[in-house]
Parts: sequence; C-alpha cells; structure tokens
Amino acid sequence: MRPINQTSSQLMLPESVLLEYVASVAEIPAELWPTTQPFLSRAFWQALEDSAAIGAGSSWLGQHIVLRSAEGRPLAALPLFMKNHNRGEYVFDHAWADAYRRYGVDYLPRLVTSVPFTPVTGQRVLLAAGVELAVVWPMLAQAIVALAERLQASSWHGLFVDQAFSDLVAAQPIENFPIAQRLNCQFLWTDQGYGDFEGFLAALTAKRRKSIRVERTKVAAQGISCRWLQGAELTDADWDWFYQCYAMTYRVRGQQPYLQPSFFKQIGRDMPESLALAQAVDAAGVPIAAALFVQDGQTLYGRYWGALVEADCLHFELCYYQGIQYALQRGLRYFDPGTQGEHKLIRGFAPVYTQSLHWLREPAFMVAIQDFVARERVAIEGYYQSTLQALPFKQTDC
Repeated sequence: MRPINQTSSQLMLPESVLLEYVASVAEIPAELWPTTQPFLSRAFWQALEDSAAIGAGSSWLGQHIVLRSAEGRPLAALPLFMKNHNRGEYVFDHAWADAYRRYGVDYLPRLVTSVPFTPVTGQRVLLAAGVELAVVWPMLAQAIVALAERLQASSWHGLFVDQAFSDLVAAQPIENFPIAQRLNCQFLWTDQGYGDFEGFLAALTAKRRKSIRVERTKVAAQGISCRWLQGAELTDADWDWFYQCYAMTYRVRGQQPYLQPSFFKQIGRDMPESLALAQAVDAAGVPIAAALFVQDGQTLYGRYWGALVEADCLHFELCYYQGIQYALQRGLRYFDPGTQGEHKLIRGFAPVYTQSLHWLREPAFMVAIQDFVARERVAIEGYYQSTLQALPFKQTDC
C-alpha cells in the first residue's frame, strides 16, 4: 500500500501545517515516539514491522498520519492501519459487521489505531514537545475522514485510549466526525503498601488467602520452581525456547501465533531494559513454561505465556503470583496481567475501565452505534460494580 499524498489545502488545514500519510513505522519521525512507554516505543513498533507482523506483507497495512509545520518540523503523528479483520485488537465489533452485512453494505476495510496485538491502555497520538493534543486532534480527525473516503473504509476505531484522549473527545466534539465512546473492563493489581507477598496475602480474607497458598503449594509439590531472567540476560537460544512456549498457547487452540521468533529476538536486543522472563523449571531443572513481562517505571505488564506440559495451577503461579512478587520486589505500583479473565478477581486484581473511540462513515449506522454503546455502557457499569463485590480483600475502598 503506497502512502496517500494530500495537501493541507485539500483538507482545509491551517497553512502552517502540512499533512502526509506514510506506510512505514520508519517514516514516522523518530523524535515523536515516547521514550517512557515500552509499547509505544519506536523499538517495539519497528520490531513488529521488521518481523512482518505489521506493515508491508501483513494484514495490518500502515496508513500513519504525520503532521508537520510549514518548515518541516514534526508536530504530531497518529499510527493507523487499514485492516480487513479485527484479529489482534481485543475490542470486538462482530455484531456491527453483521449489521452491515444484513444491509448489503461493506464493513471492510476498517481503519484502526491501536498497539497491535496488545490490549494496553495508553497514549495514541504522538506529540512533539510543546504541542497540545487539543490543537492537533481536529486536524487528525479531518485526515481520518479523508483517508476513509479515499480507501472506502467503513470506520475508524481508536482502541484502549487513555483518559486524556477520551476526555478531550467528549469535551471537544468535531463537526462531521461524531464519536461513540465505548466502555469495557479489565483487571489491574495495585500495590497498597503491602511490602511483600505475605503482606499482600494478609490483606485478603482468610478464605482467599488459604486458596492462594493451596495453589502455590500444588505447584511446588509437582517439583516445579520459578526463576526470573532479565532482558539483557536472554540469549537467542532462550528466545527460541520461549517461542516454543508462546506458540503452544495458540496451537492448542488450533490457531497460528500472531508474532514470529524474530520479533522477540529484536525487542530482546533493542529494549532489554523493558523485559523480564519468568521461567518454570521441573525437578530436574528442565524449563517447562514461561511468561514474558514488559515493564516501565511504575507498571508490570504480563503479555505472553505458554507451557510445554500440563501442570496444576502453573498458569496462576507463573502469570499472576510471580508477577505480584516481582512488582513488589521492584517497587512497581501496578501489575496489568492482560485482557479478560474474571478469575483474576479472587487473586487481587480489581476492575478498571478501558475505553475505545469509534467513528462510522455512514451516518445512519453511526446513530445506531451511538445508541448501542450507550446501552452497553449501562451494562458495563453494572458489571463493574458487581465485580467490586467479588474482590477478596478484607476491606476495600474501591
């Protein structure tokens, strides 16, 4: 897919702003990428593109929007893909596609702004120093509309947007670009000053404290122990072994893995400070399972896991309890274990809202979707309140 060339006059942008669409991550100015967010770092996205998970040769075709000053200085960018499916997004719109199909209208292709294959809330618009989101968002919205018209795309979807973006959209509506704000829930562990894992357990009800200890004892009784390797310690051989575990998670479900071994090796070389691998070994010291974690200054993210054997409670130990221990030892405030899973509740992960933004080019469908998400929001808010009641803490201020 070649970039689409548009001039600012065609889109009625200020004369001081120039617009371009670029197909490759490498064409997004390097200075716009944040340096403190691992999932929005240039290294992470470049590894996705170099391994053909996104970009040319993939089903995530880059149509990234870049704004520059008249002098060529980068102002902002919006990573964006044209897609003919919704795999790897974790926000589902199958019912919307079915509605289009029933009316004989094409729902595909779609335009999507998200971190590919990663259900993590965060910044979505890349901003130069001193540039305000409120100033550039109307221009980016115009560029989305123009791109959708050019590609005959049905819609644009901004997934897992942060609160600042969501609040701006609500406070600053744009003519001819109505947005449906969709709510959902994930689960997040937060350190409330526990000190260590025993301190965390002490905050739980006796029933839940006992059940966690039973699960951890079952793992130990099978002769399984866990160890951690930091990113800089991981060799290509370690990544090859990890990939066997990661791929197994998909293959047992009859699916192909989203990511290739070269992706993991590249992030291992280019952003090792953000990575840590929890490894389970059997009584003979043979590795049998792994969970890869990503970290920033305050949050641990559990993202990729897999096991080569079946072992009772091993998933809970490696993906949840080891992560909580690690976060406590490293002074990390939050542990985000990934999407879905009410079983996280009884293990101390509290519900948090996630948000996504949706625009549909067809006005009649846009009205219907706005009504849908309004009704869905009531259900999600009810679900959120009900999950608070399932938390295992002796007392909670949630």
